[in-house]
Amino acid sequence: MNFIKKIFGIKKNEEEEYSGNFIVATLNDKVMPIDRGEIYGKPLDEFLQTNGIGEVTGGGTMQMESGELEYCDIEIQLSSDKLNKEHLKAIIDKLEELGAPKGSKLTIEKNDQKIEFGKKEGLGIYLDGINLSDEVYKNSDSEALANEIIRLAKIEDNVIRYWQGNTETGLYFYGESFEKINNSIADFVKNHPECENCRIERVA
Repeated sequence: MNFIKKIFGIKKNEEEEYSGNFIVATLNDKVMPIDRGEIYGKPLDEFLQTNGIGEVTGGGTMQMESGELEYCDIEIQLSSDKLNKEHLKAIIDKLEELGAPKGSKLTIEKNDQKIEFGKKEGLGIYLDGINLSDEVYKNSDSEALANEIIRLAKIEDNVIRYWQGNTETGLYFYGESFEKINNSIADFVKNHPECENCRIERVA
């Protein structure tokens, strides 16, 4: 059973009553809250307000019971009480431009309609945190490892997405194709001491 909880939630003008429609963009991106705001929240809010579509009113990050990040969301208030299909399309297009991965969805609270979107694919590499030699752990540098994967896979953003659990550490990368990312790092992963016993999963 998959237990998740919402963490790091924020709400702008929480006590203020709003009119208009609310929608929630659920992004299949294992990104930390501060980075979520920089990558998606702020540029989307600027886009919405500049074009008179609405504004970002909050957001949150969903976390599994293990502590691993599941996904994040952005809450949006539309300016109009009437749903405008062109505005919804513009929001989706903007989020895809900002890097929304496959498996993302837009939920319209008024009618509970859900629209799937997203273009990028994601790869997660889970590093063994308990079975490697003491020497490997002593000299480990997960940040350097992640940056090298970003370089090899030609990832467009340099944000390090990660999760550190009790027995493993997850690093996540998003790009045009899961296969391209996987193929570009295959030799590196095969030969890097920190990657011994690692597992690779598609996360988007």
